[in-house]
Order: sequence, then structure tokens, then C-alpha cells
Amino acid sequence: MKKVVVAGASGLVGRGAIRAFLAAGDWEVIAVSRRKPDGLEGARHIAADLFDTQACAKIFSGLGDVTHLVYAALYEKDDLVAGWLDPEQIARNDQMLRNLFEPLSAAAKNLCHVSLLQGTKAYGAHVRPIPVPAREDRDEFKSQANFYWNQESYLREKQKGQNWHWTILRPQIIFGDALGAAMNPIAAIGVYGALLKEKGEPLHFPGGADNVLEGVDADLLGRAIKWAAENDAAHDQAFNVTNGDVMVWRNLWPAIADALGMARGDDRPLSLAASLPPRAAEWDAIRKKYALAAPALADFAGKSLAYADFIMAYGSERSLMPAIVSTIKLRQAGFTEVMDSEAMMRKWIADLQTHRLLPPR
Repeated sequence: MKKVVVAGASGLVGRGAIRAFLAAGDWEVIAVSRRKPDGLEGARHIAADLFDTQACAKIFSGLGDVTHLVYAALYEKDDLVAGWLDPEQIARNDQMLRNLFEPLSAAAKNLCHVSLLQGTKAYGAHVRPIPVPAREDRDEFKSQANFYWNQESYLREKQKGQNWHWTILRPQIIFGDALGAAMNPIAAIGVYGALLKEKGEPLHFPGGADNVLEGVDADLLGRAIKWAAENDAAHDQAFNVTNGDVMVWRNLWPAIADALGMARGDDRPLSLAASLPPRAAEWDAIRKKYALAAPALADFAGKSLAYADFIMAYGSERSLMPAIVSTIKLRQAGFTEVMDSEAMMRKWIADLQTHRLLPPR
């Protein structure tokens, strides 16, 4: 059997990738994260702190039969958005990959493929309007310091003289079921909606000016990662990955409200990062009332409240330039799967409701 290590197994990308490999049936999956992810039965879990160089050397030097690596581990600072420009954030993400890959690559003599996750910050989406559409191998903003470039340069150097290949995947906004993740809009919107609903209010839109964005379903992304691991057309290439459509938050809001069992409310700009943490006791009361399996608010939403403020343009009064990437290269290479983004929102909200992580619709 093929044997894949998925680093960052408790995050959105890791969970989607693990599900994709397990569904294929001919993969042995090793899930690497500090804590064991729920709901991923069938994968073997290894607890690892990727900041601990000595522990990583011991763990990953013992995985000599690994054939594939998906590297989706991520370090974010408490001040999420400001942290994207912080030299420490860049250095620590660079070191995490090295701590894992140095011993793993030395031991895994039959290593075939490495998948590395980036995102649209590769085009400078966090600091400037990006070209529309942003294209791989043309529009990268490499003059802006970013841990992406450190990790990519490291992999390219390590590949010299070796038989393995790499693929870089660049999703934009990822939607899925990872709780406590740094950037999971579903968790942020879910807890915000639950607090409003419990008070009998509709789902007010908390964001700012409209902007045109693209999302990607975590499971679709997982299947793209699996495709890249097995197809020559993906060798040593970077690919943008999205659902295939575009989205404007206000246009999605009625479907999101309906999925939560709510009416669409008014535009009421609100910083979720500032206003929701003080309401943790209200969330605890909701958890108790509906016998939810969900954790406390800080563990449920993580840094995703600040991320939701960012992607919904809270505080912005003027329409923003669209953040659109081209996925033509990916389609032409052979991965053609698409998903309606409204259906994706409904899917993940329903998933959290089914697993008693949000109140029932």
C-alpha cells in the first residue's frame, strides 16, 4: 500500500486530505498533529510538536516506509492578520517544515511526492489588490516576505538529485469542519448565528463593503491533494484550487441564514473578534441547553473570528478589488471537480448540526 503522512491533521486541509486518502481504500494514512483529530477513524495518529527538533528527529526517522507527504501544518500568531507580516511567524513556519522533512526525507528512501500548501497570500492578497485573475508562475509577489517562499525554496533545494516530486496547492478561503482552526469561517459564522438565534434575532450581516472572492470546500481540496499525489501532470507544479465559482458574502447570506434556521437580517457591521469572546457564557448556556458536543467558544472558533472580520471586510466602506485566481492550469492538468459555494455553506453547517456542534436548524 501507499503510505502518506498528513502533517497538520487537525486543520481544515489536513482533515480534508485524510478523508480523501482513506476513501480511496489503498492508502495507509498517518495523521500528524499535536492533538488527535476527532472523526477520522482509519488513520493512525502520531502526536508531534513540530517546533521540537529533537522529538521530530526521533519520530520521523522511524517512518522509512512513507511514500507521500502532505504538509499542511501551520503556525499563526495570536494577532492573526498582523502576524502574516511578522518575521517570527515566517521563521517558525520555515523551521517546522525542516524539523519534519530533514529526518523523514533521510529515512524514506521510496518517497515519491510532497504536497505543500500555500494560498493566495502568494499573490499578496493580504497586502494589495491582486491581478485578476492571479495566475501561477506569473503573478507571485515574492518581494513580500512570506514563509511560503522559505518553504518552497527549501523543498526545491532538497529535491536536487532525488527521485521525488512536489506539488504546491493554493486554495483561497477554505470551508470545513475543523474546530479551533485559525481560519475556519464556518465556525465563526456558526457561533455568531447561534448567539443571535437564541435571542430571537435574524442573522444580521456583520461585514463591510462587498468584495468578490472564491472559496474551496475542504473535501474538494483534499481530493485535489490526492490527485496531485498520483498524477505526473502535477509534478513540480503550483496550482490554484477553488470551487470554480465566485462569491459575494451578502449574496450568500440568505442561504447561510436558512441553513441555520434563521431569517436574513440587516446589515449591522460588527467585529466578531471583539464582540463575541465576551459572550462566552452565552455560548456555554447554548451548549448546555441543546446538549452540544461543542467546546467552549475560544476552542470552537479559535482565531477564526479575526479571520471572519478580515474576509468579510469589516470596517471597510468602499468596495474592494476582486480577489480572483485562475484555475485553468489545474483543469488543464486533469483535476476538473467543482462545487457550488452556496451548497458548500449548507453542507458544512448541516454537518456541524448533525454532529451536535451547532444547535439544530
